[in-house]
Amino acid sequence: MDSSASATDLHTFERWASTISFRLFDDAPGPTLTVSEQIAAKVGDRIVGGLLAPGTRLGEQELADEFATSRGPVREAIRILEREGLARVLPRRGAVVTSLSADELRELFELRAGLYEIVVRKLAEQRPPELLAVMRGGVAHLEGLVDDPAAGEAYAETVHRLMLLSARFAGNERLRRMLTALSLQCLRYSKLGLASVERRRQSVRLWRQATLALEHGDAEQVMLLARQRAQASAEEATRVIDGAPAARP
Repeated sequence: MDSSASATDLHTFERWASTISFRLFDDAPGPTLTVSEQIAAKVGDRIVGGLLAPGTRLGEQELADEFATSRGPVREAIRILEREGLARVLPRRGAVVTSLSADELRELFELRAGLYEIVVRKLAEQRPPELLAVMRGGVAHLEGLVDDPAAGEAYAETVHRLMLLSARFAGNERLRRMLTALSLQCLRYSKLGLASVERRRQSVRLWRQATLALEHGDAEQVMLLARQRAQASAEEATRVIDGAPAARP
């Protein structure tokens, strides 16, 4: 555990982290979702959680039967999933879960990096004390997940929570929404890139350094470390997608 994090820091992180869940419409302003949105959210959960593998067919009738509705709301749900990059409609085959690709990974991480740099510049100027506590507590939480072979997904989700919470504190609602919209697609790749203990050890070291740099208001160093994290994660995820052997340490 990171010795610089206090019990208060951990509590602050846990309180804020509990406000983020990785599902479609998590921050929708309305009190209720349409039937189509509910179906899309539940199927999206399965895709992001790995229960529906890339290439899995999303049959309209099967989903209509499961959710006790007609095919109309299911078609709209599939359109939502397609818009969010989680499904693709193929001629004569219907909807399938999107495959992971190195090209999409590069595009997504490039977009996210540009948006996150804006967040970092704003935060380095403001240095909100509560966010610094969230970061210290979050890094401590990451430390507890590093060496558990089965904790790769939890680690990746914690990383995304830290990034999304940083965006909240930046004070730009449109920027926060754009990063949130990318999070589900990026998370699928991050889980690949952070699956190994070795990668998580490298990642948490960079997060530790970035938190210290943010405390000192060093935006350039925070962005440099963020780019290093993203590059290492992207390289590992690409290796997994391509089926290449792991690099020797």
